Amino acid sequence: MHHYVMEREGYYEGVPADVTIERFNSGPSVVKAFASGDVDVAFFGITPAMVLVDKGTDAGILAANSRNGFKLMGTTEIAELYEQEGANTFERFESERGRKIRFGAPPDGSVPDIVLRYWVQEDLGAGEIESTINKSKIPPAKAVQTIQSGDIDATIIQEPFATIIDQNDRFSELAWSGNVLENHPVTVLFANQWVLDDSEVARSLVEQHVAATEFTTDSPDAAAAHAASVIGPGVSEGLATAAMDSRASDFLSDPHAITDQAGTMGEFVANVGNIEELVATEDLFAFDSYDAVQ
Repeated sequence: MHHYVMEREGYYEGVPADVTIERFNSGPSVVKAFASGDVDVAFFGITPAMVLVDKGTDAGILAANSRNGFKLMGTTEIAELYEQEGANTFERFESERGRKIRFGAPPDGSVPDIVLRYWVQEDLGAGEIESTINKSKIPPAKAVQTIQSGDIDATIIQEPFATIIDQNDRFSELAWSGNVLENHPVTVLFANQWVLDDSEVARSLVEQHVAATEFTTDSPDAAAAHAASVIGPGVSEGLATAAMDSRASDFLSDPHAITDQAGTMGEFVANVGNIEELVATEDLFAFDSYDAVQ
């Protein structure tokens, strides 16, 4: 959301550097571009940021973007079963249907994957995810089509896709990630060392980011219109506005607000094997610019 507002409201013009914008079709592609040095600043998930820092990339998180940003959606059959059985849903479903619940999610170690693992293993205490559900790799953009076609029974998904799924009577919300892992981070503003070393540029980026957060809070309908205009076909202004009303649309700038749960998520990222060990807060975050503009 921050990028859409910053682009449409002209906030990038306030950054004392030449800013060129490149859009990517997937999270992995922008992470790859950042790792190769083709991108200096990026909006993407906090877990890829952990992976890059763990692998030695000189970069850091300038600001938080969003938190609590997923809904766990499933068929009405599973939703009703979950309401009755809670953590026993998975075992009950398998005993009745002869198979595990088919869950669609992005790749192992991604932000939604980590939240899904936390929900199954820690929040519900239902056991290791590999033995509890049948998880397949489904990118967010394909989750709606995949669940509607019946190829999966449930998914963990962000807005506006959660709103699209919820508009179909055959599906219902199982849980909101903000109740699963309260205040967990989703996406961040990540910058390379060149940007971090240029305090004027770094502070200006954070200032404009904070302005975008304030704009989104004060004018959610206008922010939704900006998002729809940038995203283009597939996301109407009405859909974007409805998605903004979702509790899974939670935007912020303060990086200090996400450090605790970043640590919790980092432990799961390490367990998956995407990082060698938990990345220290001081290595992952670059607080100076945010603190300087407050």
